[in-house]
Amino acid sequence: MRLNKFLSEAGVCSRRAADRHIEAGKVMVNGAVATLGTQVTEADEITYNNRVIQAVTEKVVLAFYKPVGIECTSSIEVKDNIISFINYPTRIFPVGRLDKNSEGLILMTNDGDLSNGILKARYFHEKEYIVTVNRALSSTFLEKMSEGVEILETVTRPCTVERLDDRTFKIILTQGLNRQIRRMCEALDYEVVKLKRIRVSNILLGTLKKGEWRLLTEDELNVLRETIKANDDSAYLTLEPR
Repeated sequence: MRLNKFLSEAGVCSRRAADRHIEAGKVMVNGAVATLGTQVTEADEITYNNRVIQAVTEKVVLAFYKPVGIECTSSIEVKDNIISFINYPTRIFPVGRLDKNSEGLILMTNDGDLSNGILKARYFHEKEYIVTVNRALSSTFLEKMSEGVEILETVTRPCTVERLDDRTFKIILTQGLNRQIRRMCEALDYEVVKLKRIRVSNILLGTLKKGEWRLLTEDELNVLRETIKANDDSAYLTLEPR
């Protein structure tokens, strides 16, 4: 396969980013600096930034209930990292992030293409959260949260917000800015007390308990992959001709 596809499937980066790394001379194949368009096989030794990249032979996708205090990082040198906590027998990595003080659903995989498809901001994949704040919710707060809040020099996308009780609401986002919900609440003079993610696209946290994980079912994977493919096709069709 092409080298950029190999790096993407191995979870190193997207294919476009892989091309940039190859052009920058950061990728080696059998000890030689790679070039764009290089074809590789599982027998080749591929290194990126002096780290050997292993081919993905069997794709794994699992749902994990991340407890508060676990860091969503692939670096095992970081204390309380998610990789060491799960201790899965094959190499996997988190799809996106869920900050250390938050809990709930995060997907873990070794399928780089699937991960990249989920994370592409233009695809509007839904992520659903239950949020508790430090004081009573006002109608103004709920309205502003749903319409968009100015944070990080941008305005957040309109989203669905539903009051659950006096201090708790459900929110469905289609973007993933850094600590987005916490920043949105802070901008409106509220503080998040508890944040729990319960859904990513069609994948539900369900009955998982804190610290537990499960493999996705074939039905879940098929729906997820079809969603990504449909978004890819839609993005292609909407490209303006040069």
